[in-house]
Amino acid sequence: MENLTILRSNKDLQDWQKDNNLGINFVPTMGGLHKGHQELIKSAKNYSEKQINTQVLLSIFVNPLQFGINEDFTKYPRNLDHDCELAYEAGANIIWAPSLEDIFPGGKESHFTIKAPLKLHKQLCGAYRENHFDGVATVVLRLLKLIKPKMLFLGEKDWQQLLVLRQLISDLDLEVKIKSIPTIREEDGLPFSSRNLYLSQQERANALLLPSLMAKASRDFKSNISIDLNQMKSYLEQNNLKVEYIETVNCKNLTKVNHRESKLCLLAAAIQSGSTRLIDHTFLMKRNPIVAIDGPAGAGKSTVTKAFAKQLGLIYLDTGAMYRAVTWFIQKENIDIGNHKDLVMALENINLDIHLSQSGAQHVLLNNEDITHEIRSPKITSQVSLIAANKEIRNKLTKQQQKLGQKGGLVAEGRDIGTAVFPDAELKVFLTASPKERAKRRAHDLKNQGFEVPNLLDLEEQIKERDKLDSTRAIAPLLKAKDAQELKTDGMNVDEVIETLISMFREEIPEEVWSTKTF
Repeated sequence: MENLTILRSNKDLQDWQKDNNLGINFVPTMGGLHKGHQELIKSAKNYSEKQINTQVLLSIFVNPLQFGINEDFTKYPRNLDHDCELAYEAGANIIWAPSLEDIFPGGKESHFTIKAPLKLHKQLCGAYRENHFDGVATVVLRLLKLIKPKMLFLGEKDWQQLLVLRQLISDLDLEVKIKSIPTIREEDGLPFSSRNLYLSQQERANALLLPSLMAKASRDFKSNISIDLNQMKSYLEQNNLKVEYIETVNCKNLTKVNHRESKLCLLAAAIQSGSTRLIDHTFLMKRNPIVAIDGPAGAGKSTVTKAFAKQLGLIYLDTGAMYRAVTWFIQKENIDIGNHKDLVMALENINLDIHLSQSGAQHVLLNNEDITHEIRSPKITSQVSLIAANKEIRNKLTKQQQKLGQKGGLVAEGRDIGTAVFPDAELKVFLTASPKERAKRRAHDLKNQGFEVPNLLDLEEQIKERDKLDSTRAIAPLLKAKDAQELKTDGMNVDEVIETLISMFREEIPEEVWSTKTF
């Protein structure tokens, strides 16, 4: 472990920071490391390898503030040498193992404590462990202030804790990004936990009933089979497990929900097997997630949506390309969209297909003809807004888009995705930019595609006129959905926009629900 730096005090940390002008990806732990912690370290390591001058720091501090009366603070596993071996094996660069005096000079009673929001604290574990999350928030804030990391890596196993710390960082406007890691399980299905060591063979066998029930509940939910929480509780209790709680709650604010009326919720439980308290959860979801990205023309939706979809393994649905394709067909066939009979007949004969090549490039085929390049011409751009406002065309393509989205697992971009096509999308984003910024981007795109580039001021006026047409048309106008998050991209490069979209996605969809490792 010659490349592993071990810091044993606050002073050691300060000296290291003075001598090494490096960024830090931070993994906070209380020791007792296992494979779950190692996955956090590996994730932090993967990110640090993509960043400049960044290393992985893992802290080991058994926090007395998060242990209640009669809890296992004194017998919590402490083996620094073993922890260092596992951390080094997973890729950590620095171990910081401070004392209580380092974290709380003068003792824990000499310092302010953070109060976790009652809304996030009053249910699940917080309802049974008074002041637990106050202690977690207090210590993590102290650690963040001392370390000043770029990123903070946390496990989704402690979902309630993750939500508390997300809000702590948001409310205090701390300059650190959270990356969450799915729950890591042992071969028999039990979530990794330092407390698993306390279980006897029989107690472990009993405890395994909980993850088994959780997995079955998730399968049943997707298959529209009823889930009976009282029946689950009774079954666990009949097998020598004390059930503290088993509930379905909202994934973001932890309020109790009726899972029968929810498209995505958290099924969480805490049990006691013997004298050992264990937690577990699963996310109940009817279908794979859908992301709806709306916004005006030239805001960069297509570019970032393609890359965003690729990074998350989602299917990319370019609805704008579908309307451009129909516009191209109507122009080519000289169809009068005012003639209802001719238009309906023409639409019946359209076979529209959008697919990705092995290289990831999108191809638009209409009646088996590849028109990917043709539909980006200024001639199409000038007419697509008018075509998209036609009721018959809109109805046909909306139905086709909704059919493509029945199983979820896709990201769609357009003008009315969040309001008309997928109003139940898990994440809705209104992606926009100023007309001036969009004119610059449009000029760049035209030049790259070999088209003539108009004057920037003329382009800006065209964009403003397009906005007016899109937002005032009677059929499916360009609107920001009430529950959409607005993202203005002026001054942001493509990578920054994609990173922001991924952060938004992770606020709505846990890694355990849709992970890059699952497809």
